[in-house]
Amino acid sequence: MNTGQGLLTILSMLLLSSLILRVNSTNMSSGNVVIRSKYSTEALSVAETRLEEITGNSGNTGKSKAFDEFTVHTNLSSLNQLTAPANLGPDAGETYPNFDDVDDYNKFATTDTVWPDPSNSRMFDTFRDSCSVFYVKEYPDSISSVASYYKKIVVFVTGKYMQGDTVKISTVFSYFLFR
Repeated sequence: MNTGQGLLTILSMLLLSSLILRVNSTNMSSGNVVIRSKYSTEALSVAETRLEEITGNSGNTGKSKAFDEFTVHTNLSSLNQLTAPANLGPDAGETYPNFDDVDDYNKFATTDTVWPDPSNSRMFDTFRDSCSVFYVKEYPDSISSVASYYKKIVVFVTGKYMQGDTVKISTVFSYFLFR
């Protein structure tokens, strides 16, 4: 083998090594994307489950939470009867899971452990979900400093493997009464 052939052999080996490293790097990167996607899907599931629990739209309860503590057993006749915006949250003596109205979830937070891949017991994440509830004006994106017929519920979920991402879902819960 002469010098030219040796150089071509070395260059082809370098090119092949570079190609193999690039393929392996791409495979690892796509594997990480798949894992992050699984955890994000689970986080979304945790958030939706919490929101359904608050609004009563889950198939388990079939019963909606009251709009406000005042409306648990009585009909509302004036906005002045509603809980003041600064006092949204659980009432004295109320603890989870026995909340009876939607604003009891204001500042509520809990931790859930989820296994996105049940076949792999080492692959789990601990999700932290937290809730915010506040009054909004008729246009849901504008927070109201006074009581209104609309409360916006926002659920945030974070996880260790979500690399700083946060899942955020929300809905507006309205007070209405059919007579």
